[in-house]
Amino acid sequence: MSLSLNRHPSFSGRKGPVVILVADGVGVAPAGPSNAVTEANTPTLDALAEQSMYTELAAHGTAVGLPSDDDMGNSEVGHNAIGAGRIFAQGAKLVNQAIDSGNVYQSDVWASAIEHGKSNTLHLLGLHSDGNIHAHTKHLYALMQKAAEEGVRECCVHVLLDGRDVAARSALIYIEQTEELISKINAEFGANFRIASGGGRMEITMDRYEADWEMVRRGYNCHTHGKGQGFSSAAAAVEAMYESSGKDDQYLPAFVIQKDGQAVGKMNDGDAVILFNFRGDRAIEISLAYERDDFNQFDRNEFGAHPKLFYAGMLQYDGDDMIPNQYLVSPPDIDRTMGEYLVQEGIKSFAVSETQKYGHVTYFWNGNRSGYLDENLEAYLEIPSDNIEFNEAPAMKAREITDAVIGLIESGEFDFGRLNIANGDMVGHTGDLAAAIEAMEVVDECVAKLIEVIKKHDGVLLYTADHGNADIMYTEKNGVRLPKTSHTLSPVPFAIIDPNFNGEYDLTPPSDAGLTHIAATALNLLGFEAPEDYQPSLLTFK
Repeated sequence: MSLSLNRHPSFSGRKGPVVILVADGVGVAPAGPSNAVTEANTPTLDALAEQSMYTELAAHGTAVGLPSDDDMGNSEVGHNAIGAGRIFAQGAKLVNQAIDSGNVYQSDVWASAIEHGKSNTLHLLGLHSDGNIHAHTKHLYALMQKAAEEGVRECCVHVLLDGRDVAARSALIYIEQTEELISKINAEFGANFRIASGGGRMEITMDRYEADWEMVRRGYNCHTHGKGQGFSSAAAAVEAMYESSGKDDQYLPAFVIQKDGQAVGKMNDGDAVILFNFRGDRAIEISLAYERDDFNQFDRNEFGAHPKLFYAGMLQYDGDDMIPNQYLVSPPDIDRTMGEYLVQEGIKSFAVSETQKYGHVTYFWNGNRSGYLDENLEAYLEIPSDNIEFNEAPAMKAREITDAVIGLIESGEFDFGRLNIANGDMVGHTGDLAAAIEAMEVVDECVAKLIEVIKKHDGVLLYTADHGNADIMYTEKNGVRLPKTSHTLSPVPFAIIDPNFNGEYDLTPPSDAGLTHIAATALNLLGFEAPEDYQPSLLTFK
């Protein structure tokens, strides 16, 4: 199919650029004391919500390709949806289909993992919750059950505690469920399945965008070489660390399960490792650590020789760089993204964010493709994130991102741009209400600055978000506040700031308006008709 676009019959675009601002994690929920978005002093955002060119978009569930409307949206699928302009079956849905059909067990990769597991040990590593953002325990349980049925008798489960996409202190619930299945499998098959190691997802293993390789080192050494505080069980580890550290699940340090003073789940030559996470951003670095011969980010031999393993991911997390080489389920084939059309039309564009969300405005936006689509037409700018807990500096890099974008707009070189301001999501994940309120006030300040530069340069600003988070910071049960660190099911804002608007169009969102409708809308504002199979524009032109 051709990647050329037709010019719009009645709208030629504005003189300045069309810029999409994604305020990450800023959903729309009822005002109240748990809503950091409405509790903050945000005169600019309040004004956008009151203007005529404002609506709300679905950013979760089936609207972004997830299995059901009970599934929270996330930054990965949100940016896929905005950039693709269409709905594609996403990670969890793909894995559900592969497991339900049995196709996941028909691949050569699964067969090889089982053979290694039967001869030696199968290791299953991943996020240990049913949050359905990075992983789901039902996928883990399906793999465990099938492995036992196919003859694996030694299996170690390495659990990354969540507390972020689920309740802040819910690890013991999932550990109990997993231990129940382990007992059943061991009794039925005479096997030795066990939980072997673990730790909080923001403390070990699950770094992204190379922000903190030390996290990956800690996780690698924990899972591989058995380095971490020793306990008799995973439940005992979590209970003790709650008491000693006062931290929630996501920040608990590395632990290993020991018997007679020895770790029960070290990895050895000939073992198989399957990372059962389906989302890519926090799976890439640990995949590199396990499978790349030329890996040099840290010393894998610090506590013993790096074992020769058969390694596979649930999905291939980066199709361009082939990370990992072996995987169980093929990722969605997202073709003909908005960016591809724009480079074919010679449109110059930019993408800017800090490290935490840089891959979202590049890799995910471009349909899970690494690198530039056309380096001669695109400018990608990454602002390095700080390696601290984000509630300690709620401004994050929003001001630096804003200054960078202002410079790009003022250069006059670009017709289109996108940026992600991460505060609402990353600070929202900490559960710190006061910090999230401060974060939202910084977001408001930055949006105001960008509106001014858009006005100055006769452009158009589209303000939106990829999912909710900061809009519900806690829930209450029996009068007790429980921090809510996960994403929400809230819709997200969508506002058009067009200083030269003269009645050329109306905002007419359909009843199912979601993130996938943004691409056609942006293309219209650039003076193009959208491709026929894109989700329709939110605008009707006169």
